[in-house]
Amino acid sequence: MRRVVITGQGAISALGRGADAALAAMRDGLSGIGELDFRDVDRLSIRIGGQVRDYDPAAHFSRQEITLYDPFTQFALIAAEEAIAQSGVTLDEATAPRAGVVLGNSGGGLQTIDENYRTVYEEAKNRVHPFVIPRLMNNAAASHISMKHGAQGPTFTVSTACASSNHAMGQAFEMIRSGVADVMVTGGSESMLVFGGIKAWEGLRVMSKDGCRPFSKTRNGMVQGEGAAIFVFEEYERATARGAEILAEVVGFAMSSDASDIVMPNRDGAVRAMKGALAAAGLNGDEVGYINAHGTGTAANDRTECAAVRDVFGDHADRLMISSTKSMHGHLIGGTGAVEMLACIMAVKDGIVAPTINYEEPDPDCDLDVVPNEARQADVQVALTNAFAFGGLNAVLAIRKAP
Repeated sequence: MRRVVITGQGAISALGRGADAALAAMRDGLSGIGELDFRDVDRLSIRIGGQVRDYDPAAHFSRQEITLYDPFTQFALIAAEEAIAQSGVTLDEATAPRAGVVLGNSGGGLQTIDENYRTVYEEAKNRVHPFVIPRLMNNAAASHISMKHGAQGPTFTVSTACASSNHAMGQAFEMIRSGVADVMVTGGSESMLVFGGIKAWEGLRVMSKDGCRPFSKTRNGMVQGEGAAIFVFEEYERATARGAEILAEVVGFAMSSDASDIVMPNRDGAVRAMKGALAAAGLNGDEVGYINAHGTGTAANDRTECAAVRDVFGDHADRLMISSTKSMHGHLIGGTGAVEMLACIMAVKDGIVAPTINYEEPDPDCDLDVVPNEARQADVQVALTNAFAFGGLNAVLAIRKAP
């Protein structure tokens, strides 16, 4: 099996434009969550989210492109441009067929759907724009990145709710490791902060009206976010031969299905995914220094995840750092694992562990070191990132400090 490294990263989210802005906000424990601003928000009971503020599509795209790209595609293209530029990867006639794009996304072009439902049902119009289907399809972002950068290899979208990005990055990792590809652009994107999107989530009664407080006894639900994070995964020998800076090495991936409930988390499924990632990486539990938790801020998820961590790591669980950056950027659903990978890279590369902000009161059911409220300096050799999705679909990645 070949080794896989990360040579580029890019992002846009409520924490700012660019990966550096997101990491600076994580280091400083800054929240990007605030009052939502879109049409009919006053009809919602949930009015907060991790929205990308002061965003002007015209600053990034032509009028024709804006007509073709839903915001989730726009975010993915912006983040991919940054990641590919940082990596220094160039694709020519020889290398392009062995470079692909695998992205995670759950809602597709939900803003496009929302706008056109209004057109047809509220305004009673009988025609919609001819690009509605190309804008809303879940694979639009992956396809446009492939076209813009000339990646002719395996390209597709993974849609597994909140685990989409981790599943996508895991597939990219496996493709390079097994020799199917040499370079993969991967990560995830989501833009569900529209009236219809929030109204649908309100029905589940898992949303907080006042903030995301993972692991705190006072937690009362999740807060949605939007944006994208994209990475360049590359075969190790290829990256070193061209003198690329290596941000981290991807060393393990595993996935599991709870096969039990469509919305309630299951400890056994989470345990199998974490154990599987460790086994795939050839790691012992005590080699892991940090876990970026799924940590949604709901009562059931946080309690179940902490119990699973204790099952997997035993006594070492008391020495682990585990934090949820959703407290800062919100839950990006299909894009969330990608933004959280930024925090894992920061931990192993820079020795800075992002905090769980808004932590108010200890919960006996979440009695781990959740890095409350302030970032921490630490020598982290290995980090895990957890994603446990509705539908009982779990995906865990392990990364290691750059060789």
